[in-house]
Amino acid sequence: MKQPVKKNTETKLTEAGRALFWKFGFTKVTVEEICHNAGVSKMTFYRYFENKTELAKRILDNAAAEGMERFRSLMNAKIPAEEKMRRMILMKMEGTADISREFIEDIYSREGSHLQEYMMELTGKTGGLIMETFREAQDKGFFRKDFKPEMLLAMSMKMIDLLTDKRLSALYPNVNEMIGDITRIITCGIGAGEKT
Repeated sequence: MKQPVKKNTETKLTEAGRALFWKFGFTKVTVEEICHNAGVSKMTFYRYFENKTELAKRILDNAAAEGMERFRSLMNAKIPAEEKMRRMILMKMEGTADISREFIEDIYSREGSHLQEYMMELTGKTGGLIMETFREAQDKGFFRKDFKPEMLLAMSMKMIDLLTDKRLSALYPNVNEMIGDITRIITCGIGAGEKT
């Protein structure tokens, strides 16, 4: 009987944390605000999470798992490569639609922070899974055989520098638009039927 209560409380905390982090960034949000939005006490928070960083890690894990599930489902769909790319871009944009510029900057601008290190580790893990999925798509003939998934992953890692570049980010109304533009540029031309 305790297990459902634990899961419910944990879910409330992760949902409240995600909503607040996505809107205001990591550093501006306090544990008290998370607890208030989740409807739990601060004491209860510390039963589930050692600190705010641990909650953020759980939220990032959940977001990565949800994204990978959607990505695999898309890659297994029996649709043309062009449509896969279109949906992949939309999925990326939807996945980042509510994330504030502050949250992105909080993670990537604070070199050496535990959260940045964790995000880099998580990005590496998901990147490996994405490369495997792209290779499977190549084997099935959805993408060109000469397309190198490693290059796409390396390019996507450089997105961190682009996302935190104040001059470039000022060109876009929000992070979502910027990520969408970067994604379109990176994915252009990897469909199996396209030749340059």
